[in-house]
Amino acid sequence: MARTIAEIQKQMLDRIAADETLSVLNSTSKTAIFRLFAYIIAFGIAVHESFFDQHFKEVKEMLDNDKAGSLPWYRTMALRFQYGFDLVQDKDYFDNAGATDEQIENSKIIKYSAVNEAENDTRIIIKIASEVDGALSDFEDSTQVEAIENYFKRIKIAGPKITIINYKADQLYLNLQIKRDVLVLDANGMSKLNGNYPVIEALEQFMKELDFNGELKLSALIDKIQQVPGVLDATLLSAQSSWINPDLGGYGVPQPIFISKIAESGYFKIVTYEDIAYVE
Repeated sequence: MARTIAEIQKQMLDRIAADETLSVLNSTSKTAIFRLFAYIIAFGIAVHESFFDQHFKEVKEMLDNDKAGSLPWYRTMALRFQYGFDLVQDKDYFDNAGATDEQIENSKIIKYSAVNEAENDTRIIIKIASEVDGALSDFEDSTQVEAIENYFKRIKIAGPKITIINYKADQLYLNLQIKRDVLVLDANGMSKLNGNYPVIEALEQFMKELDFNGELKLSALIDKIQQVPGVLDATLLSAQSSWINPDLGGYGVPQPIFISKIAESGYFKIVTYEDIAYVE
């Protein structure tokens, strides 16, 4: 791990103080020439060490992602999927001969993926999602689903079974009470200055910032709202979510969220903003 500039400089000054030949360099002034030289050298060393750290991180990620059969490898392979292209014979990569960069990029329809092992089964769960107009979406086109499923059958490593999760967003229900500054927000949460709805915009921004298959933390959601101009305080009265139940062929009954939750589909969508009450 890279050391800080202060750590490196202190080590240099300690060595100088301990050296009989250099012990005459004992000024405590921050502008002493030897201290300035020590700072410059420490800065260069710190930058150099940070480069090594970044290089190590990048190499490790490459090795993890390219290790066939590992969870990161399955995620990498999901994002490499190309719709409408065929795999090179006996390989796990696509034949892009004659295709333009634009065609290749447009064929990569899986924009998000997360891979985990099932808790109570020897099975690999691959969550995937597309993107439509900047919002996460499932794959509704049956020909796309067919191609994705066949792709994973052809590249998978012998052993654990694979389950592909291609669900619509988990539905998120929020019941909020906002104490408003009456000089800034009206009774419906509209900004008296700009005519927009800043609390709703903050919630939309929060959902966009949430990582795919990331943990939705209710405390972080409230923190986001409390940063909105005109919000004096915010209370989350309840939070619930429902997700696609394959046995039902649709969404199940909303279940309460306590502290945090990871979406079964990998992502959430707030169903309505009508359960936000603005009080004085």
